Amino acid sequence: MAATKRKRRGGLAVQAKKPKRNEKDAAPPAKRHTTAEEVEEEERDRIPGPVCKGKWKNKERILIFSSRGINFRTRHLMQDLRMLMPHSKADTKMDRKDKLFVINEVCEMKNCNKCIYFEAKKKQDLYMWLSNSPHGPSAKFLVQNIHTLAELKMTGNCLKGSRPLLSFDPVSFSFSVRGLIFLSGMIFSTPRYHPKSQPFVDHVFTFTILDNRIWFRNFQIIEEDAALVEIGPRFVLNLIKIFQGSFGGPTLYENPHYQSPNMHRRVIRSITAAKYREKQQVKDVQKLRKKEPKTLLPHDPTADVFVTPAEEKPIEIQWVKPEPKVDLKARKKRIYKRQRKMKQRMDSGKKNKSMET
Repeated sequence: MAATKRKRRGGLAVQAKKPKRNEKDAAPPAKRHTTAEEVEEEERDRIPGPVCKGKWKNKERILIFSSRGINFRTRHLMQDLRMLMPHSKADTKMDRKDKLFVINEVCEMKNCNKCIYFEAKKKQDLYMWLSNSPHGPSAKFLVQNIHTLAELKMTGNCLKGSRPLLSFDPVSFSFSVRGLIFLSGMIFSTPRYHPKSQPFVDHVFTFTILDNRIWFRNFQIIEEDAALVEIGPRFVLNLIKIFQGSFGGPTLYENPHYQSPNMHRRVIRSITAAKYREKQQVKDVQKLRKKEPKTLLPHDPTADVFVTPAEEKPIEIQWVKPEPKVDLKARKKRIYKRQRKMKQRMDSGKKNKSMET
């Protein structure tokens, strides 16, 4: 039996604790003899480790949200961008009365250092801000020709969370545009070894410059022949300004080809008004021409050179009164009236007889 220990004041006997065993003194357990077949089975049944064994160093996080007053198309575009960029975060809509500098505080609370902010104005104009929070720089764009994933229904497809390639148009860039390319590259590229990303590269984001605008497209890379198939979404960015700070500050670059939507609508209205004014002026000129007196041309004596006089017929005097012409229409009307009166008399006679009987 195990040794017991008594209490000093006469209580129940408590079982004494066993002495701890020293690991050094303990003899090692006998190893089981493993054969080559068992080793092969273990390697066969072993679950392979993760493909991505690197360390997540680039801690880029993007905040994607918008102001109040956006339409359904902008909301779907935001959802598509969040789906394509696994390192993004969402937030509630911001009030339009708030200053844009508040977004830097929101990014700090959400632990984000990049931001894509959609600003809606007049329920028809959409602006996009790309910013490096909180020190800058930032760029403001006008978003045009938006087509979402649900709307396009393209044949391309890619893995959710996979990392994209970034393709920029090979044109001569100025210093400010190079900074813009660097900013967009940091925002749209998924960090390597991100926890929510997949270790595959199966699609490419293209930024093409055409007609002084940036055209965004998303293509799938087919493995067989490296062909490109469009996935979506697609939109066009018209650069307005590049600022030194985040959502403000000194202007680094201003697009000379940019035309505001209000000015564009004003030009269209002025063109239609000019067309209407032209039509009214043509009508007024035609009315004045009708009111003007006609100018009488003098008689040309050479106009009657080729006119041959007609033979003169003898004058005949009619002594007998001609017979009156018979008007067939009036005769038919009189006959029709007579027949109608006869019918009315016969109908009235039949009614009277039926009443008497």
